[in-house]
Amino acid sequence: MLEKIIAFSLKNKAVVLLFTASVLGFGLFSVFQISIGAVPDVTNNQVQVITTSRNLSTQDIEQFITYPVEIEMANLPGVEEIRSVSKFGLSVVTIVFNDGIGTYLPRQLIAEKLKSASEKIPEGFGVPEMGPITTGLGEIYQYTLEVKPEYKKQYSVTDLRTLQDWVVKRQLSGIKGVVEINTWGGYLKQYEIAIVPSRLKAMNVTMRDVFTALEKNNSIAGGAYIEKVNQSYFIRGEGKVNSIEDIENIVVNNTNGIPVYIKNVAQVRFSHANRFGAITGNGEGEKVLGQVMMLKDANSKQVISAVKERIAQIQKTLPKGVYINGFLERSELVEKTTFTVAENLILGCLIVIFVVVLLLGNWRSGLVVASVIPLCLLFAISFMNIFGIDANLMSLGAIDFGIIIDGAVIIVEFIAFQIAHKSSDLVSLNKEDRQLQIDQITYKSASKMMNSAVFGQLIILIVFIPILSLTGIEGKMFKPMAMTFSFALLGAMIFCFTYVPVVSSLFLKPKEENPNSISSKLIKKLNSWYLPVITWALHNTKKVLYGAIALLVFAVALFSTMGGEFIPTLDEGDFVIQPVLKTGTSLSKTIATTTKIEKIILKKFPEVLQVVSRIGAAEVPTDPMSMEESDIIVKLKPKEEWVSASSKDELADKIKAAI
Repeated sequence: MLEKIIAFSLKNKAVVLLFTASVLGFGLFSVFQISIGAVPDVTNNQVQVITTSRNLSTQDIEQFITYPVEIEMANLPGVEEIRSVSKFGLSVVTIVFNDGIGTYLPRQLIAEKLKSASEKIPEGFGVPEMGPITTGLGEIYQYTLEVKPEYKKQYSVTDLRTLQDWVVKRQLSGIKGVVEINTWGGYLKQYEIAIVPSRLKAMNVTMRDVFTALEKNNSIAGGAYIEKVNQSYFIRGEGKVNSIEDIENIVVNNTNGIPVYIKNVAQVRFSHANRFGAITGNGEGEKVLGQVMMLKDANSKQVISAVKERIAQIQKTLPKGVYINGFLERSELVEKTTFTVAENLILGCLIVIFVVVLLLGNWRSGLVVASVIPLCLLFAISFMNIFGIDANLMSLGAIDFGIIIDGAVIIVEFIAFQIAHKSSDLVSLNKEDRQLQIDQITYKSASKMMNSAVFGQLIILIVFIPILSLTGIEGKMFKPMAMTFSFALLGAMIFCFTYVPVVSSLFLKPKEENPNSISSKLIKKLNSWYLPVITWALHNTKKVLYGAIALLVFAVALFSTMGGEFIPTLDEGDFVIQPVLKTGTSLSKTIATTTKIEKIILKKFPEVLQVVSRIGAAEVPTDPMSMEESDIIVKLKPKEEWVSASSKDELADKIKAAI
């Protein structure tokens, strides 16, 4: 069968070249379409059910909210694990499903159960909602709203929070691939009605009367429409509260024709909602943070680019003196990873090409073999795009070009040898007859060596079968690597049947081997070292076998004493410090502590670009921390600008000591 494919390729060179051009074109298209990330997303298939109840204690949250939600979710099909976190005012229940059930079916099943769960939660205690469709790697862009020094007095933290909620967040919504814009820090502006008990008693008014009056005097109503002189007039009743004065003038009661207003029994003012977290930064006190969360399985590079474009547009709409400071974004890590992968691929490709050209001793043969490398890479990227595999450090970083072109080297080297061996006969023929003879030589040589080439590549493919059978976190981490390598090997095998024989017959020329060339001298030198060793080994087979067994035993013993890790350590280039204060520490005390830490770091270490601290939980608490817990993100300048330390570990130790 393989011989028939080779014969067909040599007889239909235009078809093969057209096929190769198609692979090349689709591969280049896939390069710009494939999702690019840093590492594979190993997050399991989970859905969070979040309930906020701003007044309940931890014990009541667990008893009246978390437990009913857990019970309702326990019998859903495909559930592997249920875990929960109950804190003051907050319940987060995480339901883990098996991966085979998909992303959206679990959410549909949970949505059906949320109604029955809500009925078991006492009225007013909170309404459970599903968290966004994202993962642990979904926090792709984080920014703070900053004020220029000359405008500091014009904007409070409450003003910045209002800008975030009503201007920035709304304009960021609607970007393809963005599932949530989370807000953290600042004060959520609210109307506050502070009732004076003595006035209530004096006016003979109850708390229920106040609540009823507020509820009934803040609504709108429609009255359809009426027709008059060929015109339709739409009727609406506007009763919405628009200001503090509107609230103050709401009538609570009417005694003997004398109205009792809200302002007679309470003080009305602006205030803020209870907070479960805060943001501080650069030792300047509180700030407001926005967190752009990416849809699960979305293309992170495209989403980040779209977010940056929208941020630039939003910047023009902000009030004078306010700007968006994007202090943490995934694109930096993706760019570093992409550069590392690209550097490894390019250097590996160049080294292989150099070695092939040097050892084959024929630059034409070397270029034919080298041309297989980008074709196999583009073939693999094409299938990665089709199967939805991200291009990242694990998937592309493991490709070994030496293994991929092994079959092409065997075939091209033998074809070149046969053509060179019959070069004297070929030179005397005319152009058409010479090409026919070269095609015949190529067919026989490729057919003879094809079995050896395919056999070696099949062995490598078989080795990847255990990796392809992995499940869970291990499967998500290593299967993309095995699949990408398998795609590249499959491409190499296809090109060895088709492209390599065709290009060899067209590109290789009859030329006698030069015994004085560098490659000939190198091969002779290597043979002079190799022949005595192989001769001795053939005459001392028992010694060789015993030595191999001894080496195997030694390797096994050595392997058992070595350390191990799941994946290599990935350095994003920045620090995250996680101070945990005593349980029960107030939010204001945590804010003061993180601000002090920020000042120490910025004062003593010029390597630090900026410091932002995230305290407690965000508005959408996908990572529910307590108010005594915080993440201090330390952004560092480029390493060439460091003066306090020469390595990251040394700098970390000095920062610890300073804090």
